[in-house]
Amino acid sequence: MRFELATAPGDPERPNEDWASVALPAAGQGGALVLLDGVTPPTGDYGCRHSVPWFTAGLGGTLIELSASRPDLTLAEVLAEAIRRTADAHRDTCDLSHVRTPQATVVLARWGADEIEHLVLSDSALLLESPDGTVRAVLDDRLDLVPPEVLSSLAATDALRNTEGGFFTAAADPAVAARAVTGVTARAEVRALAALSDGVTRWVDMFGAGDWAECVGVLRKEGAQGLIDRVRALEHEETTTPLVRRWKRHDDAAVIFAEV
Repeated sequence: MRFELATAPGDPERPNEDWASVALPAAGQGGALVLLDGVTPPTGDYGCRHSVPWFTAGLGGTLIELSASRPDLTLAEVLAEAIRRTADAHRDTCDLSHVRTPQATVVLARWGADEIEHLVLSDSALLLESPDGTVRAVLDDRLDLVPPEVLSSLAATDALRNTEGGFFTAAADPAVAARAVTGVTARAEVRALAALSDGVTRWVDMFGAGDWAECVGVLRKEGAQGLIDRVRALEHEETTTPLVRRWKRHDDAAVIFAEV
């Protein structure tokens, strides 16, 4: 087993809102990984006295603990319970009904001797590499289906946030866990996992520098930080393309690479 994690802020003057961790329980052949990408709120009040990094640290810490210690819970149940506990931690001080209350995208994976469970919510990604090198991307594409002209309007985007027909993130409502993309794969069919925040997936889906299999190839050869460095180089070189939907010149980036 080999694990590698790396994360970098999009702006060194701002806190990194991504969060990543791996757990290896003392007993058995299992493990778990968690990657979160905090949703940056627009300037102004969002009903909460806490920062997005406070939220992702709280949610992420609870997710990794429950994923490793509660094998009796499905990953959707783990996410629902983690959202509930995190909401309870600031329910008395903050307006959790605010549409932009702190929230995050989620990637979870948990493996035992025979199976690998996965969960993806919103626009981070999980890659599953098979022994023959084929790579399957587990994606929640609901945000990608929102027209660019809608995403250019804050009010229009908020109207679709965590609502039927829109897109979903982990915020304060545990029921959102039922909206996640979930599945189970035989462990024998997977030799490596990679969790990527959308600050890293842009190597494939924005810059077109390679496909998902080539992305895993970079991770195996150059490591997690090597992939982030490649993304940063492309961002620095990009001077001609106008800003596109959800574009930040540099976004927070987080990667977990696990050979299981």
